[in-house]
Amino acid sequence: MAEGSYRQFCPVAMAAEVLCTRWTVVLLRELVAGSTRFNELRRGVPRMSPALLSRRLKDLEAAGIVAREASRSESGAFEYRLTASGRELEPIVEAFGIWGQRRIDADLSLQHLDVQLLMWDMRRNLNTTPMPQGRNVVQFVYPELPATQRSWWLIVDPKDDVDLCSVDPGFDVDLYVSVDLRTMTAIWMGLDTVRAAVASKRMILTGDRRIASAMQTWLGLSPFAKEKKLAS
Repeated sequence: MAEGSYRQFCPVAMAAEVLCTRWTVVLLRELVAGSTRFNELRRGVPRMSPALLSRRLKDLEAAGIVAREASRSESGAFEYRLTASGRELEPIVEAFGIWGQRRIDADLSLQHLDVQLLMWDMRRNLNTTPMPQGRNVVQFVYPELPATQRSWWLIVDPKDDVDLCSVDPGFDVDLYVSVDLRTMTAIWMGLDTVRAAVASKRMILTGDRRIASAMQTWLGLSPFAKEKKLAS
């Protein structure tokens, strides 16, 4: 699997040959988060080419970390799931995220903005509990982005999975959120708050006041948002 061998018997070196190729740990993050379909994984790593994603999945399968299985719900489709060996890596992937949240400078992190990754992360971590019953549609508008990336819709139904659309789904919108990408990313990472963004007019909420007032709660936030920055 390794693109270059360290030629050391040390278990750290041997594990690094498997895990430290480009994109591998980030791909493991997506698998740990529950993505199983190829297209789901692509949405979590939007800057990774499909060819490289396919190669890394084959590498992980060859290493016994991932198993490729026929989908039980869709004929002809396949899913990628962590094996017992792969699940042993979950605390390692989590430790990467905790260390990065604690130790990487916030300004450095916020130089790498990615609206697709942000919205996909928000979609899968959203907490439906504070939402009113029935379908709720929240449209996020990032005014500074190109037209093709500017608008995103979260369709929330407590009975179903949260859906994410980058094309208008045609439903009435319950809450409009106008915000710049840096502010929304900082809120998601626990570096800012909805209240502060609204107070400073970096975020404008228009629509259902119940949904607007509970936004900080239903956002769910990044799994690492609770980790506080530490002095270097």
